[in-house]
Amino acid sequence: MHYLCRKFWKKEMADKNIVTGQYVRIAQTPASIWERIVARIVDSVVVVIYLVGYFYLMGMLPYMNSSTEMWIGFILFLPVLLYDLLWETFNNGQSLGKYLMGLRVVKADGSMPGIGAYLLRWLVFLVEGPTTGCLGLLPMLLSEHTQRFGDMAAGTMVIKRAKYHALEVSLEEYSYLTADYRPTFPQAADLSERQAEVIANTLDPQSAERMERISQLAAKVKQLLAIDSPVSDERFLYTVLHDYYYYDMNAV
Repeated sequence: MHYLCRKFWKKEMADKNIVTGQYVRIAQTPASIWERIVARIVDSVVVVIYLVGYFYLMGMLPYMNSSTEMWIGFILFLPVLLYDLLWETFNNGQSLGKYLMGLRVVKADGSMPGIGAYLLRWLVFLVEGPTTGCLGLLPMLLSEHTQRFGDMAAGTMVIKRAKYHALEVSLEEYSYLTADYRPTFPQAADLSERQAEVIANTLDPQSAERMERISQLAAKVKQLLAIDSPVSDERFLYTVLHDYYYYDMNAV
């Protein structure tokens, strides 16, 4: 419960950094739950205002047969039903509420979603909303990047627009990944993004007790990946990390 409360009120979440196959680093910060709630409230107010006008207009229509009235009512009701889908598709992943809160829907790899992703988010929400709350609150509380079920199904996430950056990666930074680069340890492809971050942080020259941490981590990585290497622990971790980046970028 303490964890859920912290996650609910936490305003800043850790940046998610991705290096794509086009050598572009994507830095993005997932939106907090309270920001998504405020955005949904704004969207709900817009929908309610539209519905008030909708019922007023339907009451003002002259008499017509029931079939015609039903079709007119259905067509006029479509903007309510398709609210999120239309806004996000034609406004770069932003409903009005998300725009005012500085939020945006993107793919988990930092790219812009296609119509298929927006459509899947919307379809899942039709089921998810009534079953897990109007925001899909429960899955967002349990998800690492505050994703509801629709986001998980579509491979999307809602991020802070102001903290989204797409920067060209310095070629010197990844100079070892030349066209003829050949990975040493194929097992590195099995590492997760989080595990690779731990290795990179341990190799940071500024890290405290660096060599002791490197020795301990190298032993764990060798055990995890079932690798027996005669090279130094530091060289081993650098090689594993380079191999991970190679497989990660070629998989995008």
